Amino acid sequence: MKKATAFSQNNMNDFLIKIGGEAGLGIMTTGLALGKYFARQGYEVFGYVEYPSLIRGGHNTYEVRVSTEKIHSSKWKVDFLICLNRETFEKHKGRLAKGAVVFYDPEEFEVKENFAKVEVPVKNFLKEGGDSILFSNSIYLGAVIGYLGGDLEDVKKLLVDFFEKKGKEVVEKNFEYAKRGFKVGSSKFEILNSKQILNPKSEILNKSGGKLVMTGNEGFSLSAVAADCRFYAAYPMTPSSSVLSTLAAWQKDTGMIVRHAEDEIGVINEALGASFAGVRSAVGTSGGGFALMVETLSYAGVAEIPIVVLLAQRPGPATGMPTWTEQGDLLFAINAGHGEFMKIVLAPGDIEEMLELVPEAFNLADIYQTPVIVISDKFLSESFISVEKTKVEKILDSIEIDRGKLITADQVKDKYLRYKVTEDGISPRLLPGEPGYFYQANSYEHLEDSHTTEEAAPRVEQVNKRNRKIETYLQNHFRLPKVYGDLKKAKYVVVGWGSTKGPALDALEKLDNFAYVHFTHIWPLDREKVKKLLEPAKDKLVLLENNSFGQFGSIIEGLGFSFVKKILKYDGRPFYAEEIVESLKSLL
Repeated sequence: MKKATAFSQNNMNDFLIKIGGEAGLGIMTTGLALGKYFARQGYEVFGYVEYPSLIRGGHNTYEVRVSTEKIHSSKWKVDFLICLNRETFEKHKGRLAKGAVVFYDPEEFEVKENFAKVEVPVKNFLKEGGDSILFSNSIYLGAVIGYLGGDLEDVKKLLVDFFEKKGKEVVEKNFEYAKRGFKVGSSKFEILNSKQILNPKSEILNKSGGKLVMTGNEGFSLSAVAADCRFYAAYPMTPSSSVLSTLAAWQKDTGMIVRHAEDEIGVINEALGASFAGVRSAVGTSGGGFALMVETLSYAGVAEIPIVVLLAQRPGPATGMPTWTEQGDLLFAINAGHGEFMKIVLAPGDIEEMLELVPEAFNLADIYQTPVIVISDKFLSESFISVEKTKVEKILDSIEIDRGKLITADQVKDKYLRYKVTEDGISPRLLPGEPGYFYQANSYEHLEDSHTTEEAAPRVEQVNKRNRKIETYLQNHFRLPKVYGDLKKAKYVVVGWGSTKGPALDALEKLDNFAYVHFTHIWPLDREKVKKLLEPAKDKLVLLENNSFGQFGSIIEGLGFSFVKKILKYDGRPFYAEEIVESLKSLL
């Protein structure tokens, strides 16, 4: 067997593990376990999962990037490829880095190419134990950690965390198989003759224990609880589904009511009813489900009822590619609902922004009594990244609840007017059920006292009132994009939004004389402030979007700017920093 000496210790500052196999073999468990293992050792980690819309079969992969430095996304070249079947090797061998290591079972297939190899006799182990192929993931988990000089006791702690709820016997059996894999991997580790392979920087271990490994959907769930959301409804739809299961699992601790409704129409109507009754409410969905919600979204606009919507995008049209990623629904979100009414669209680009913007979304929904859409995508919603526990706690501890003009009966002066015309466009909101106070909240246009009207003058009056909310928002709550680098000195300036942030930041670290402008507050947009910000870069703007139309780019072009280049990707896959670097270098 070829010695595994090609992979130098220097590579261990930043490496990528990719595991692949059929759905149903525990690929996701193994990927997450690897991420948690390295995070507990003090490393920075980023994990991304890909899978077809099949329960069994198909080709699933999980790639986990591990680094001693801060990272924001995955990377293209694979350093360790774990092959649960031949297909994994054939599909991904083109991405293998120089000196990469391939883990495989020689009974499954043979690797003839000149890569460093670790042969793991998975089928023999399972045959000896009389167990199913489902335990193969634990064998490979042990093998790769053993190969890298990891600690077996840490592997056991990891397996306890993952399988404790299934019983002691399940934990022990998985650990027994992990030990067998570990023995195989560690025997190859001795060839490397480097006891520091998992600790290239001695201070790394001092950081261990302080990191959380969190997905975007987990970030939404955690911050929704912290923002005092009391009702969440959803119909499972990838990639938003895990928010439903996560919040449902937390119900006893949080007291939140979590509903799996019969369809997305029921979902948003239930949530809107809860919001009308006075509790903060949210829903989660993706493109097709959001399409079913837009009539009720319009109703929320005229009845002025707060609601937060998580829109986790995936490639359309129609069912499209339901388990892949794209930023194709931005203009749909901005224009969702018939008629003209204010809605707010926020787009977090990473976990920290998700934690910050979700509580802000609930505040804005209450303040402006209108729908607020938090737009994500599969890449952000289902990827995980390591984040300092203290940073998460700091963000959550800083949350302030603002219910806007929510009043009680003792604050009512004279007659209560639910849709009172005000200078800022926002009417005081009295919750239903107060003795002696009555108002309607139907879908018709109305007078100030809420009675239905079809007269011209009050119609114009109410439309103008609702529209004034936009000016109030732009004055008080709109936030300009974050700027990374110097817009005046940069040769070119990349403009992006949402989950392209991570690959963009990783790309800019490899380039000189580039800057990046990252938008989070997508709509409404303060045209004059944005124009003033971008003016120094007007002849050197580059658009970065995960769609084919350049949807956000069309908004910026509407401000009078143009792009010297549009970097667009719409094959269902996220950007890698390397392809952004290559595209930007072509400009030079």
